[in-house]
Amino acid sequence: MSVALRGLLRSAARRVQIRTFAAEAPKETVKEGEMSLTFAAGNKVFYNKVSVKQVDVPSFSGSFGILAKHVPTLAVLRPGVVTVVESDGKQNKIFVSSGTVTVNDDSSVQVLAEEAHPLESLDRGAAQEALSKAQSELSSASGDKAKAEAAIAVEVAEEIVKAASA
Repeated sequence: MSVALRGLLRSAARRVQIRTFAAEAPKETVKEGEMSLTFAAGNKVFYNKVSVKQVDVPSFSGSFGILAKHVPTLAVLRPGVVTVVESDGKQNKIFVSSGTVTVNDDSSVQVLAEEAHPLESLDRGAAQEALSKAQSELSSASGDKAKAEAAIAVEVAEEIVKAASA
């Protein structure tokens, strides 16, 4: 991910940082009909082997939902919103810029994102501003590499605006 694209995503996410002491992870067993989820990004670990009911992910081969006993899968994430349905039914929506999702045959799932932010931390105004800037850079880009990087920045910015508007 280019430095400009990383900056774009970070500018659209409000700065919220809480530091705490590390604690031993609870030794939970996965209930019937649930799966173990690990969801991490370069900026934060969202779930660490937590039992959940469902995970919906955006991928380049299409968006799909993951339930317990899902067929083993490896997919590349596209910019968009990952929705996690927790054991108590609560939905947690997190924007991802890119990454991978792996579904294992033991009903464990790993979502590894380049960068990720909860929807509530996205600033619609900053996202719209970032989109305008990315579109301007795309229209003035010269050379294949610059055009490709600018097109990726526009795609991510468009998805951030959609997510922030939801």
